[in-house]
Parts: sequence; structure tokens; C-alpha cells
Amino acid sequence: MFDGIFWDNDGVLMETEQLYYQANAEALAQAGVELSLEEFCRISLRQGESVLSLAAGDSDEEALRRVRDEIYFRLLGKEPRVYPGVHDTLELLHGRLPMAIVTSCRRDNFLQMHRASGLLGYFDFILTREDYVSSKPDPEPYLTACARAGLHPGRCLAIEDSERGVTSAARAGLVIAAIPGDMNRGGQFGA
Repeated sequence: MFDGIFWDNDGVLMETEQLYYQANAEALAQAGVELSLEEFCRISLRQGESVLSLAAGDSDEEALRRVRDEIYFRLLGKEPRVYPGVHDTLELLHGRLPMAIVTSCRRDNFLQMHRASGLLGYFDFILTREDYVSSKPDPEPYLTACARAGLHPGRCLAIEDSERGVTSAARAGLVIAAIPGDMNRGGQFGA
């Protein structure tokens, strides 16, 4: 038995990765760059780098980032995209042990996608990108979660869907359940 469960958000609780791809593709299209889904998965999801660098120049990348962020925020505000079975699973686990969300998502985007998700009441706390200095694959997000919950990492379960998330949790010493989704199948999940 575990003393706590820490959930990733994007790709585990909420289906947002397709929306993030769409936002990046639309922003890059404005710069005349076509982004394939395969390229997005390789660069963004597996390597953890920005696909916006495909457009030349730092000033272009910053302008594209603003455009991409606006598109993504708008897309997140539409119908909540909670994965099937998530509500039932969280209902079953709620109150049995501490649970939190540990995400690399920015707080504004996180709150936008969860406005009507009905999920937040199941969690003791939420850590977003603003709550730590170094993002996944660094262990800091999960170490921060364990410290906040007052739990030993080796007694906690991390539920992740990406190589970077699995690496982060492994480096922090958590037990990991990796559930790769459609956009990161074929990744190297050995942390």
C-alpha cells in the first residue's frame, strides 16, 4: 500500500496533448512552418524542447509563443476533456490516502481546463509550474510534493504518461505507474 498518490495532469487526467499540438501547429502555420504530429511528439513530448524553435530567430519564437499560448488557452476553455474512468477512480480513492496533482502546466492554463472538470475536489493540493524552479524531468516537482504532503518518496506512487514525468518521479525515488497515451507511445520509459 502507498502513503500517497501524485497524479500528472496532462495526458493522465485530462486529454490536452492534442490541443497543445493544435495550438503549436496553428502558431507555426502563421510563420509558414508546417508541424507534423510525429515531429511534435518527438521534439516536444519526448525531448522536452519547444517546437517553436522550428521558426527562425529568437524574436520570432517569443512572438510565436504568445500566439501559441493564446490559442491554447482558448482551446482549453472549451468542453472539459476528462479521460473516461477518471472520476470513478478518484471517487474510489478519495479520502483513503493523500492525493495531489503534480503538473508542468502553467497555473492559468491548469485552472482554465479545470473550470468545469469536477476533479479538483478530490485532491489535497495542486502543484503547477509556478510552484517549483526546475521542471520535469528534474526530480524537484515530486520532491516538492512529497515534502508538502510530509511523505517519504519511496512510499508514494506517481502516475505519469511521459518519459520526462517518469524520469522526474524516478529521480525523486517514487514508485511509478506509467500509462503512455497515443501521443507518446514508443517512448523510452526506463527511468
